[in-house]
Amino acid sequence: MTGSTPPPRVLVAVLTFRRVEELSRLLPVLVGQAESATAARARVLVVDNDPAGSAEPVVGAHVGDVRYVHEPRPGIAAGRNRALAEGAGCDAVVFVDDDEVPAPGWLDALVDAWTRWGCAGVAGPVVSTWEGTLDPWLEASGTFARPRRTTGSVLPGAATNNLLLDLRILRRTGTTFDDAFGLTGGSDTMLTRELVARGEQLRWCDEAEVLEAVPADRLTREFVLRRHLRTGTTWSRVHLALRRRGLPGGRTRTGLALRGAALIGRGAALLVRPRVADRSRGACRLASGAGVLLGAIGLRYTEYARPRTPGGQRRTSPTRWTSTSP
Repeated sequence: MTGSTPPPRVLVAVLTFRRVEELSRLLPVLVGQAESATAARARVLVVDNDPAGSAEPVVGAHVGDVRYVHEPRPGIAAGRNRALAEGAGCDAVVFVDDDEVPAPGWLDALVDAWTRWGCAGVAGPVVSTWEGTLDPWLEASGTFARPRRTTGSVLPGAATNNLLLDLRILRRTGTTFDDAFGLTGGSDTMLTRELVARGEQLRWCDEAEVLEAVPADRLTREFVLRRHLRTGTTWSRVHLALRRRGLPGGRTRTGLALRGAALIGRGAALLVRPRVADRSRGACRLASGAGVLLGAIGLRYTEYARPRTPGGQRRTSPTRWTSTSP
């Protein structure tokens, strides 16, 4: 970037849903990095997906330049698309989760990498932290050991827990987050894989690190298996959606069902081994395979559902599985 070239305009967006304490910790860090950024003119946006608007007092009490918008439509895809719309005057949007805290230099690292490579998106690592010692079964599952890659690596897709997207490319391709994945998760996988299928490039910046504190209620085998099951269904639904749109990378229901069956078989074989690590990986593969298979036949797991009775009370046992045209 030359001295005569103005720095890009970047919107740092955090989507939130009833995590006021986490948001209170995150905002000072985001604003600090936005104000001190040398690679971009950055501003911070909070998209509140809680119908009650619980994040508004937190943003109002914060000292610093933070914009608040309320997106009451349920589903993370609606919140992500609201962030894209709010970035109409910007060149890029950076997504970060409300339960994360960026490491020093995170924002400049992402923007520097993007301006250097000129790609559609740049993703960075999420480092999970937790209190106490992790159960050997959970550790072996690999669920909380996020991947690290060499900076510059080309990616097939990415999540929005630490991701910069070029808004100019999104506008040119007409790509947005698919509401069909709003309550199931996976709209970020769908969008980024669609970009790649359209010939765009995503790359990795290992220096752009964020930290995620994993709460105790996620450090369970039930959570891990449920997450593998859900991501398996998402895998199938994304590939079927790509195929419907005539894009490379799409797969048939039969091909996906065979992949799911193969994962189930490999998982079952590991389950009978004596080592805890083998049994853990076997259970996770079995859950993933079941998810791939179920997604292929038209079922989806609505992990982020917010079912309510007509009177507005939350049900104690919401229905998670629904039938769909994947």
